[in-house]
Amino acid sequence: MALCRSCSRVGRCSLGLQVEALQPDGTVLSHLRCDSEHEGGPGVAHGGWTAGILDELVGHVPLLHGQLAVTGTLSVRFLKPVPIEEPLLGRAELERREGSRWFVRATLALASSGAELAIGEGVLVERDPAHFARHQAWLAEQNDPT
Repeated sequence: MALCRSCSRVGRCSLGLQVEALQPDGTVLSHLRCDSEHEGGPGVAHGGWTAGILDELVGHVPLLHGQLAVTGTLSVRFLKPVPIEEPLLGRAELERREGSRWFVRATLALASSGAELAIGEGVLVERDPAHFARHQAWLAEQNDPT
């Protein structure tokens, strides 16, 4: 399973992604759970958690295909409240590519019934490995008072 830098330090996904697998058709299937630490309303996930996990799901499509990409845009449709501490399924698939842009759709559903809870549609932009170093250099320039 692909982990971001923060989650790599603790050895698990802090958003609750437990297992993911790239399917032969290119789809990424994920098993996950929203822990109570992300509870928004009584017994349901905070909307920010839902948006965050959908961002993670769409971002793993290019990543598991061997391409570094960052989120350019993400649209989220909240269909039903996401329960905490329940098994969930994520499914993310490439809809199309245009140059360096990957158009990816992800769904979040109950594992028990398959009922969809939220949909994310993202545009991910390919980046090379030097992307983050360039960002650090840019940020240093922004913080330099001269």
